[in-house]
Amino acid sequence: MVTRRQFNQGMISIALSGLATHLKAANSAGAGLPSSNDKLPNHLVPDTNGILDLPPGFSYQVISQLDETMNDGRQVPDRADGMGCFAVDNDRVVLIRNHEISPAKHPVAATKQVTQALSTKAYDSYPSGEPLAGGTSSIVYNLKTNRVEQQFMSLLGTIRNCSGGLTPWGSWLTCEESVATPSDTIGKEHGYVFEVPSQARELVAAKPIKAMGRFNHEATCIDPATGTVYLTEDRQDSLFYRFIPNQPGDLHAGGKLQALMVTGRPQFDTRNGQTPYMQEQQQYACEWLDLEDVESPKDDLRQRGFAQGAALFARGEGIHFGTNDMYFCCTSGGKKKLGQIMQYIPTPLKTGQPRSEQTGTLSLFVESHDKATFNYGDNIVVTPNGHLLVCEDQYTKTVNNHLRGITPQGEIYDFAKVHWQTEPAGACFSPDAKVLFVNLYSPTTTLAITGPWDSFYAQY
Repeated sequence: MVTRRQFNQGMISIALSGLATHLKAANSAGAGLPSSNDKLPNHLVPDTNGILDLPPGFSYQVISQLDETMNDGRQVPDRADGMGCFAVDNDRVVLIRNHEISPAKHPVAATKQVTQALSTKAYDSYPSGEPLAGGTSSIVYNLKTNRVEQQFMSLLGTIRNCSGGLTPWGSWLTCEESVATPSDTIGKEHGYVFEVPSQARELVAAKPIKAMGRFNHEATCIDPATGTVYLTEDRQDSLFYRFIPNQPGDLHAGGKLQALMVTGRPQFDTRNGQTPYMQEQQQYACEWLDLEDVESPKDDLRQRGFAQGAALFARGEGIHFGTNDMYFCCTSGGKKKLGQIMQYIPTPLKTGQPRSEQTGTLSLFVESHDKATFNYGDNIVVTPNGHLLVCEDQYTKTVNNHLRGITPQGEIYDFAKVHWQTEPAGACFSPDAKVLFVNLYSPTTTLAITGPWDSFYAQY
């Protein structure tokens, strides 16, 4: 648990960081990536290693791979997904990396030593005592030496840890994209959010934050001005949620879960599969509905929320808070079902106004009409220049996934092309904005991308 002072310091730090980024971008006239009046980057340099094409001047380093032996004796798991980056000191960062792993049909029997060491910290285990393999791994990385100093599992016993989000107090919220129930293989209900401190240097005890709801979680972000947590859900008929903690900075102390509704248009369908369509760049006033029975033993939370009037979204996935707003991907939304990006802007709180009464506006920032331009956006991050960087996750036999950049004007360009038949995931920047870390989902490969970031500041 963090103190109120620690929480407030974290909030101030995040807020100032966002303001500094905005001001730096706003004052970089004539530099780097173009505005809507200029020509966007039109080529990438082919990678001779056949992994990742990047713009001129950029390069990558492989810092972690599947099956490497980590410091705790376990091997790097597969299916690396969402990821967050935290400062350790002036030289080092720690990456917390999700692993989207389902329970094995025939798990390997646990040794007595493994069972004794892990049974009290893992959330769920097989009958043998071996923890479920889903969870998070942490990487301590030295930015000066470009070397990994430590790797270890930091959370175990969960299922399909897809994405998540950073907290202002220095922890990672990792989300289960599963609503599995006890069976002859697993022992507990799943579908929760777990918290992993960035300071941890060994496996932490896995404690579900049940008040944040049980559903097919995808990602989170936190408004630094209020401490409110926003959450996405990976379902074709998903809702957009927010969690208002009773004690900002201590999510385990309970709180209120709500779902977004478009004001005056209950059960509004943002997916644009049928009329009336959600128009791009139009702002829709919103309000929030209180949800009950959020642990949802019947996995019907989204259906009950919709019955109350909540809006529908097409597979809400990655979400990231910018300066005063947030963006989230709807992977299969849009008329052509190629993907959408939503923008939500909370209204400023009035003096004495409860956080639960705060409203906001929703708009459709981008909708793809051509799969060659943008196809199935998943994880998302706001870049140092105020652009968006989106990881594609196409659902076809042969994929052509990219990291797509999107300008503040909504123009899309290629930042990277993945050659492997896998998705890029977990894009996040080092605190000094000089390194972009990205996972290749399977086989797990974590990359550190460096280059002339300063020349990528946009004019706007």
